Amino acid sequence: MSSANNIVILISGSGSNMAAIVEAAQSRHWSTRHGARVAAVISNRADAAGLVFARERRIDTAVVDHKAHASREAFDAALMAEIDRHRPALVVLAGFMRILTPGFVQHYEGRLINIHPSLLPAFPGLNTHQRAIDAGCRFAGCTVHRVTAELDHGEYLDQAVVPILPGDTAQVLAARVLSQEHLIYPRAVERLIAR
Repeated sequence: MSSANNIVILISGSGSNMAAIVEAAQSRHWSTRHGARVAAVISNRADAAGLVFARERRIDTAVVDHKAHASREAFDAALMAEIDRHRPALVVLAGFMRILTPGFVQHYEGRLINIHPSLLPAFPGLNTHQRAIDAGCRFAGCTVHRVTAELDHGEYLDQAVVPILPGDTAQVLAARVLSQEHLIYPRAVERLIAR
């Protein structure tokens, strides 16, 4: 198949958003409708459970261990080399727990997207669910956005809203938000590859 619409997904753990995208690609027939496929799943951790899911579906996998590189720049260079083997139209961050260098972000400008567990611009960065509860918010949610050099700041591509209920803990709220992430992330990816 042509690489015109190859998707490379980066994960660090269970890869539940990656799995949602892979399943959407299959059930919505992205290969025939859009000429698109998930070409590879790459992790910075060899023990990432999401790699097993990808291998079971015969998707190319690779590990680029950040600990094996002397600097962030060296890691990003090795990661770019692995990603670029697949000539991606889109690079999707799905629970990839590394801060990327400006050079990496620039290399994939316009092709790099992420999902963040808050209604951006509220609560960029970490501990979003606890911060939303502590601030007395009545709603939380998630945002698919383009990645820019500024953390959690690129163009918003999709959002979903969930209520914050009395007695919610950060863990309970996180699970409610994650169920929406699994809906909007594949939708946003499909919108981009269908253009």
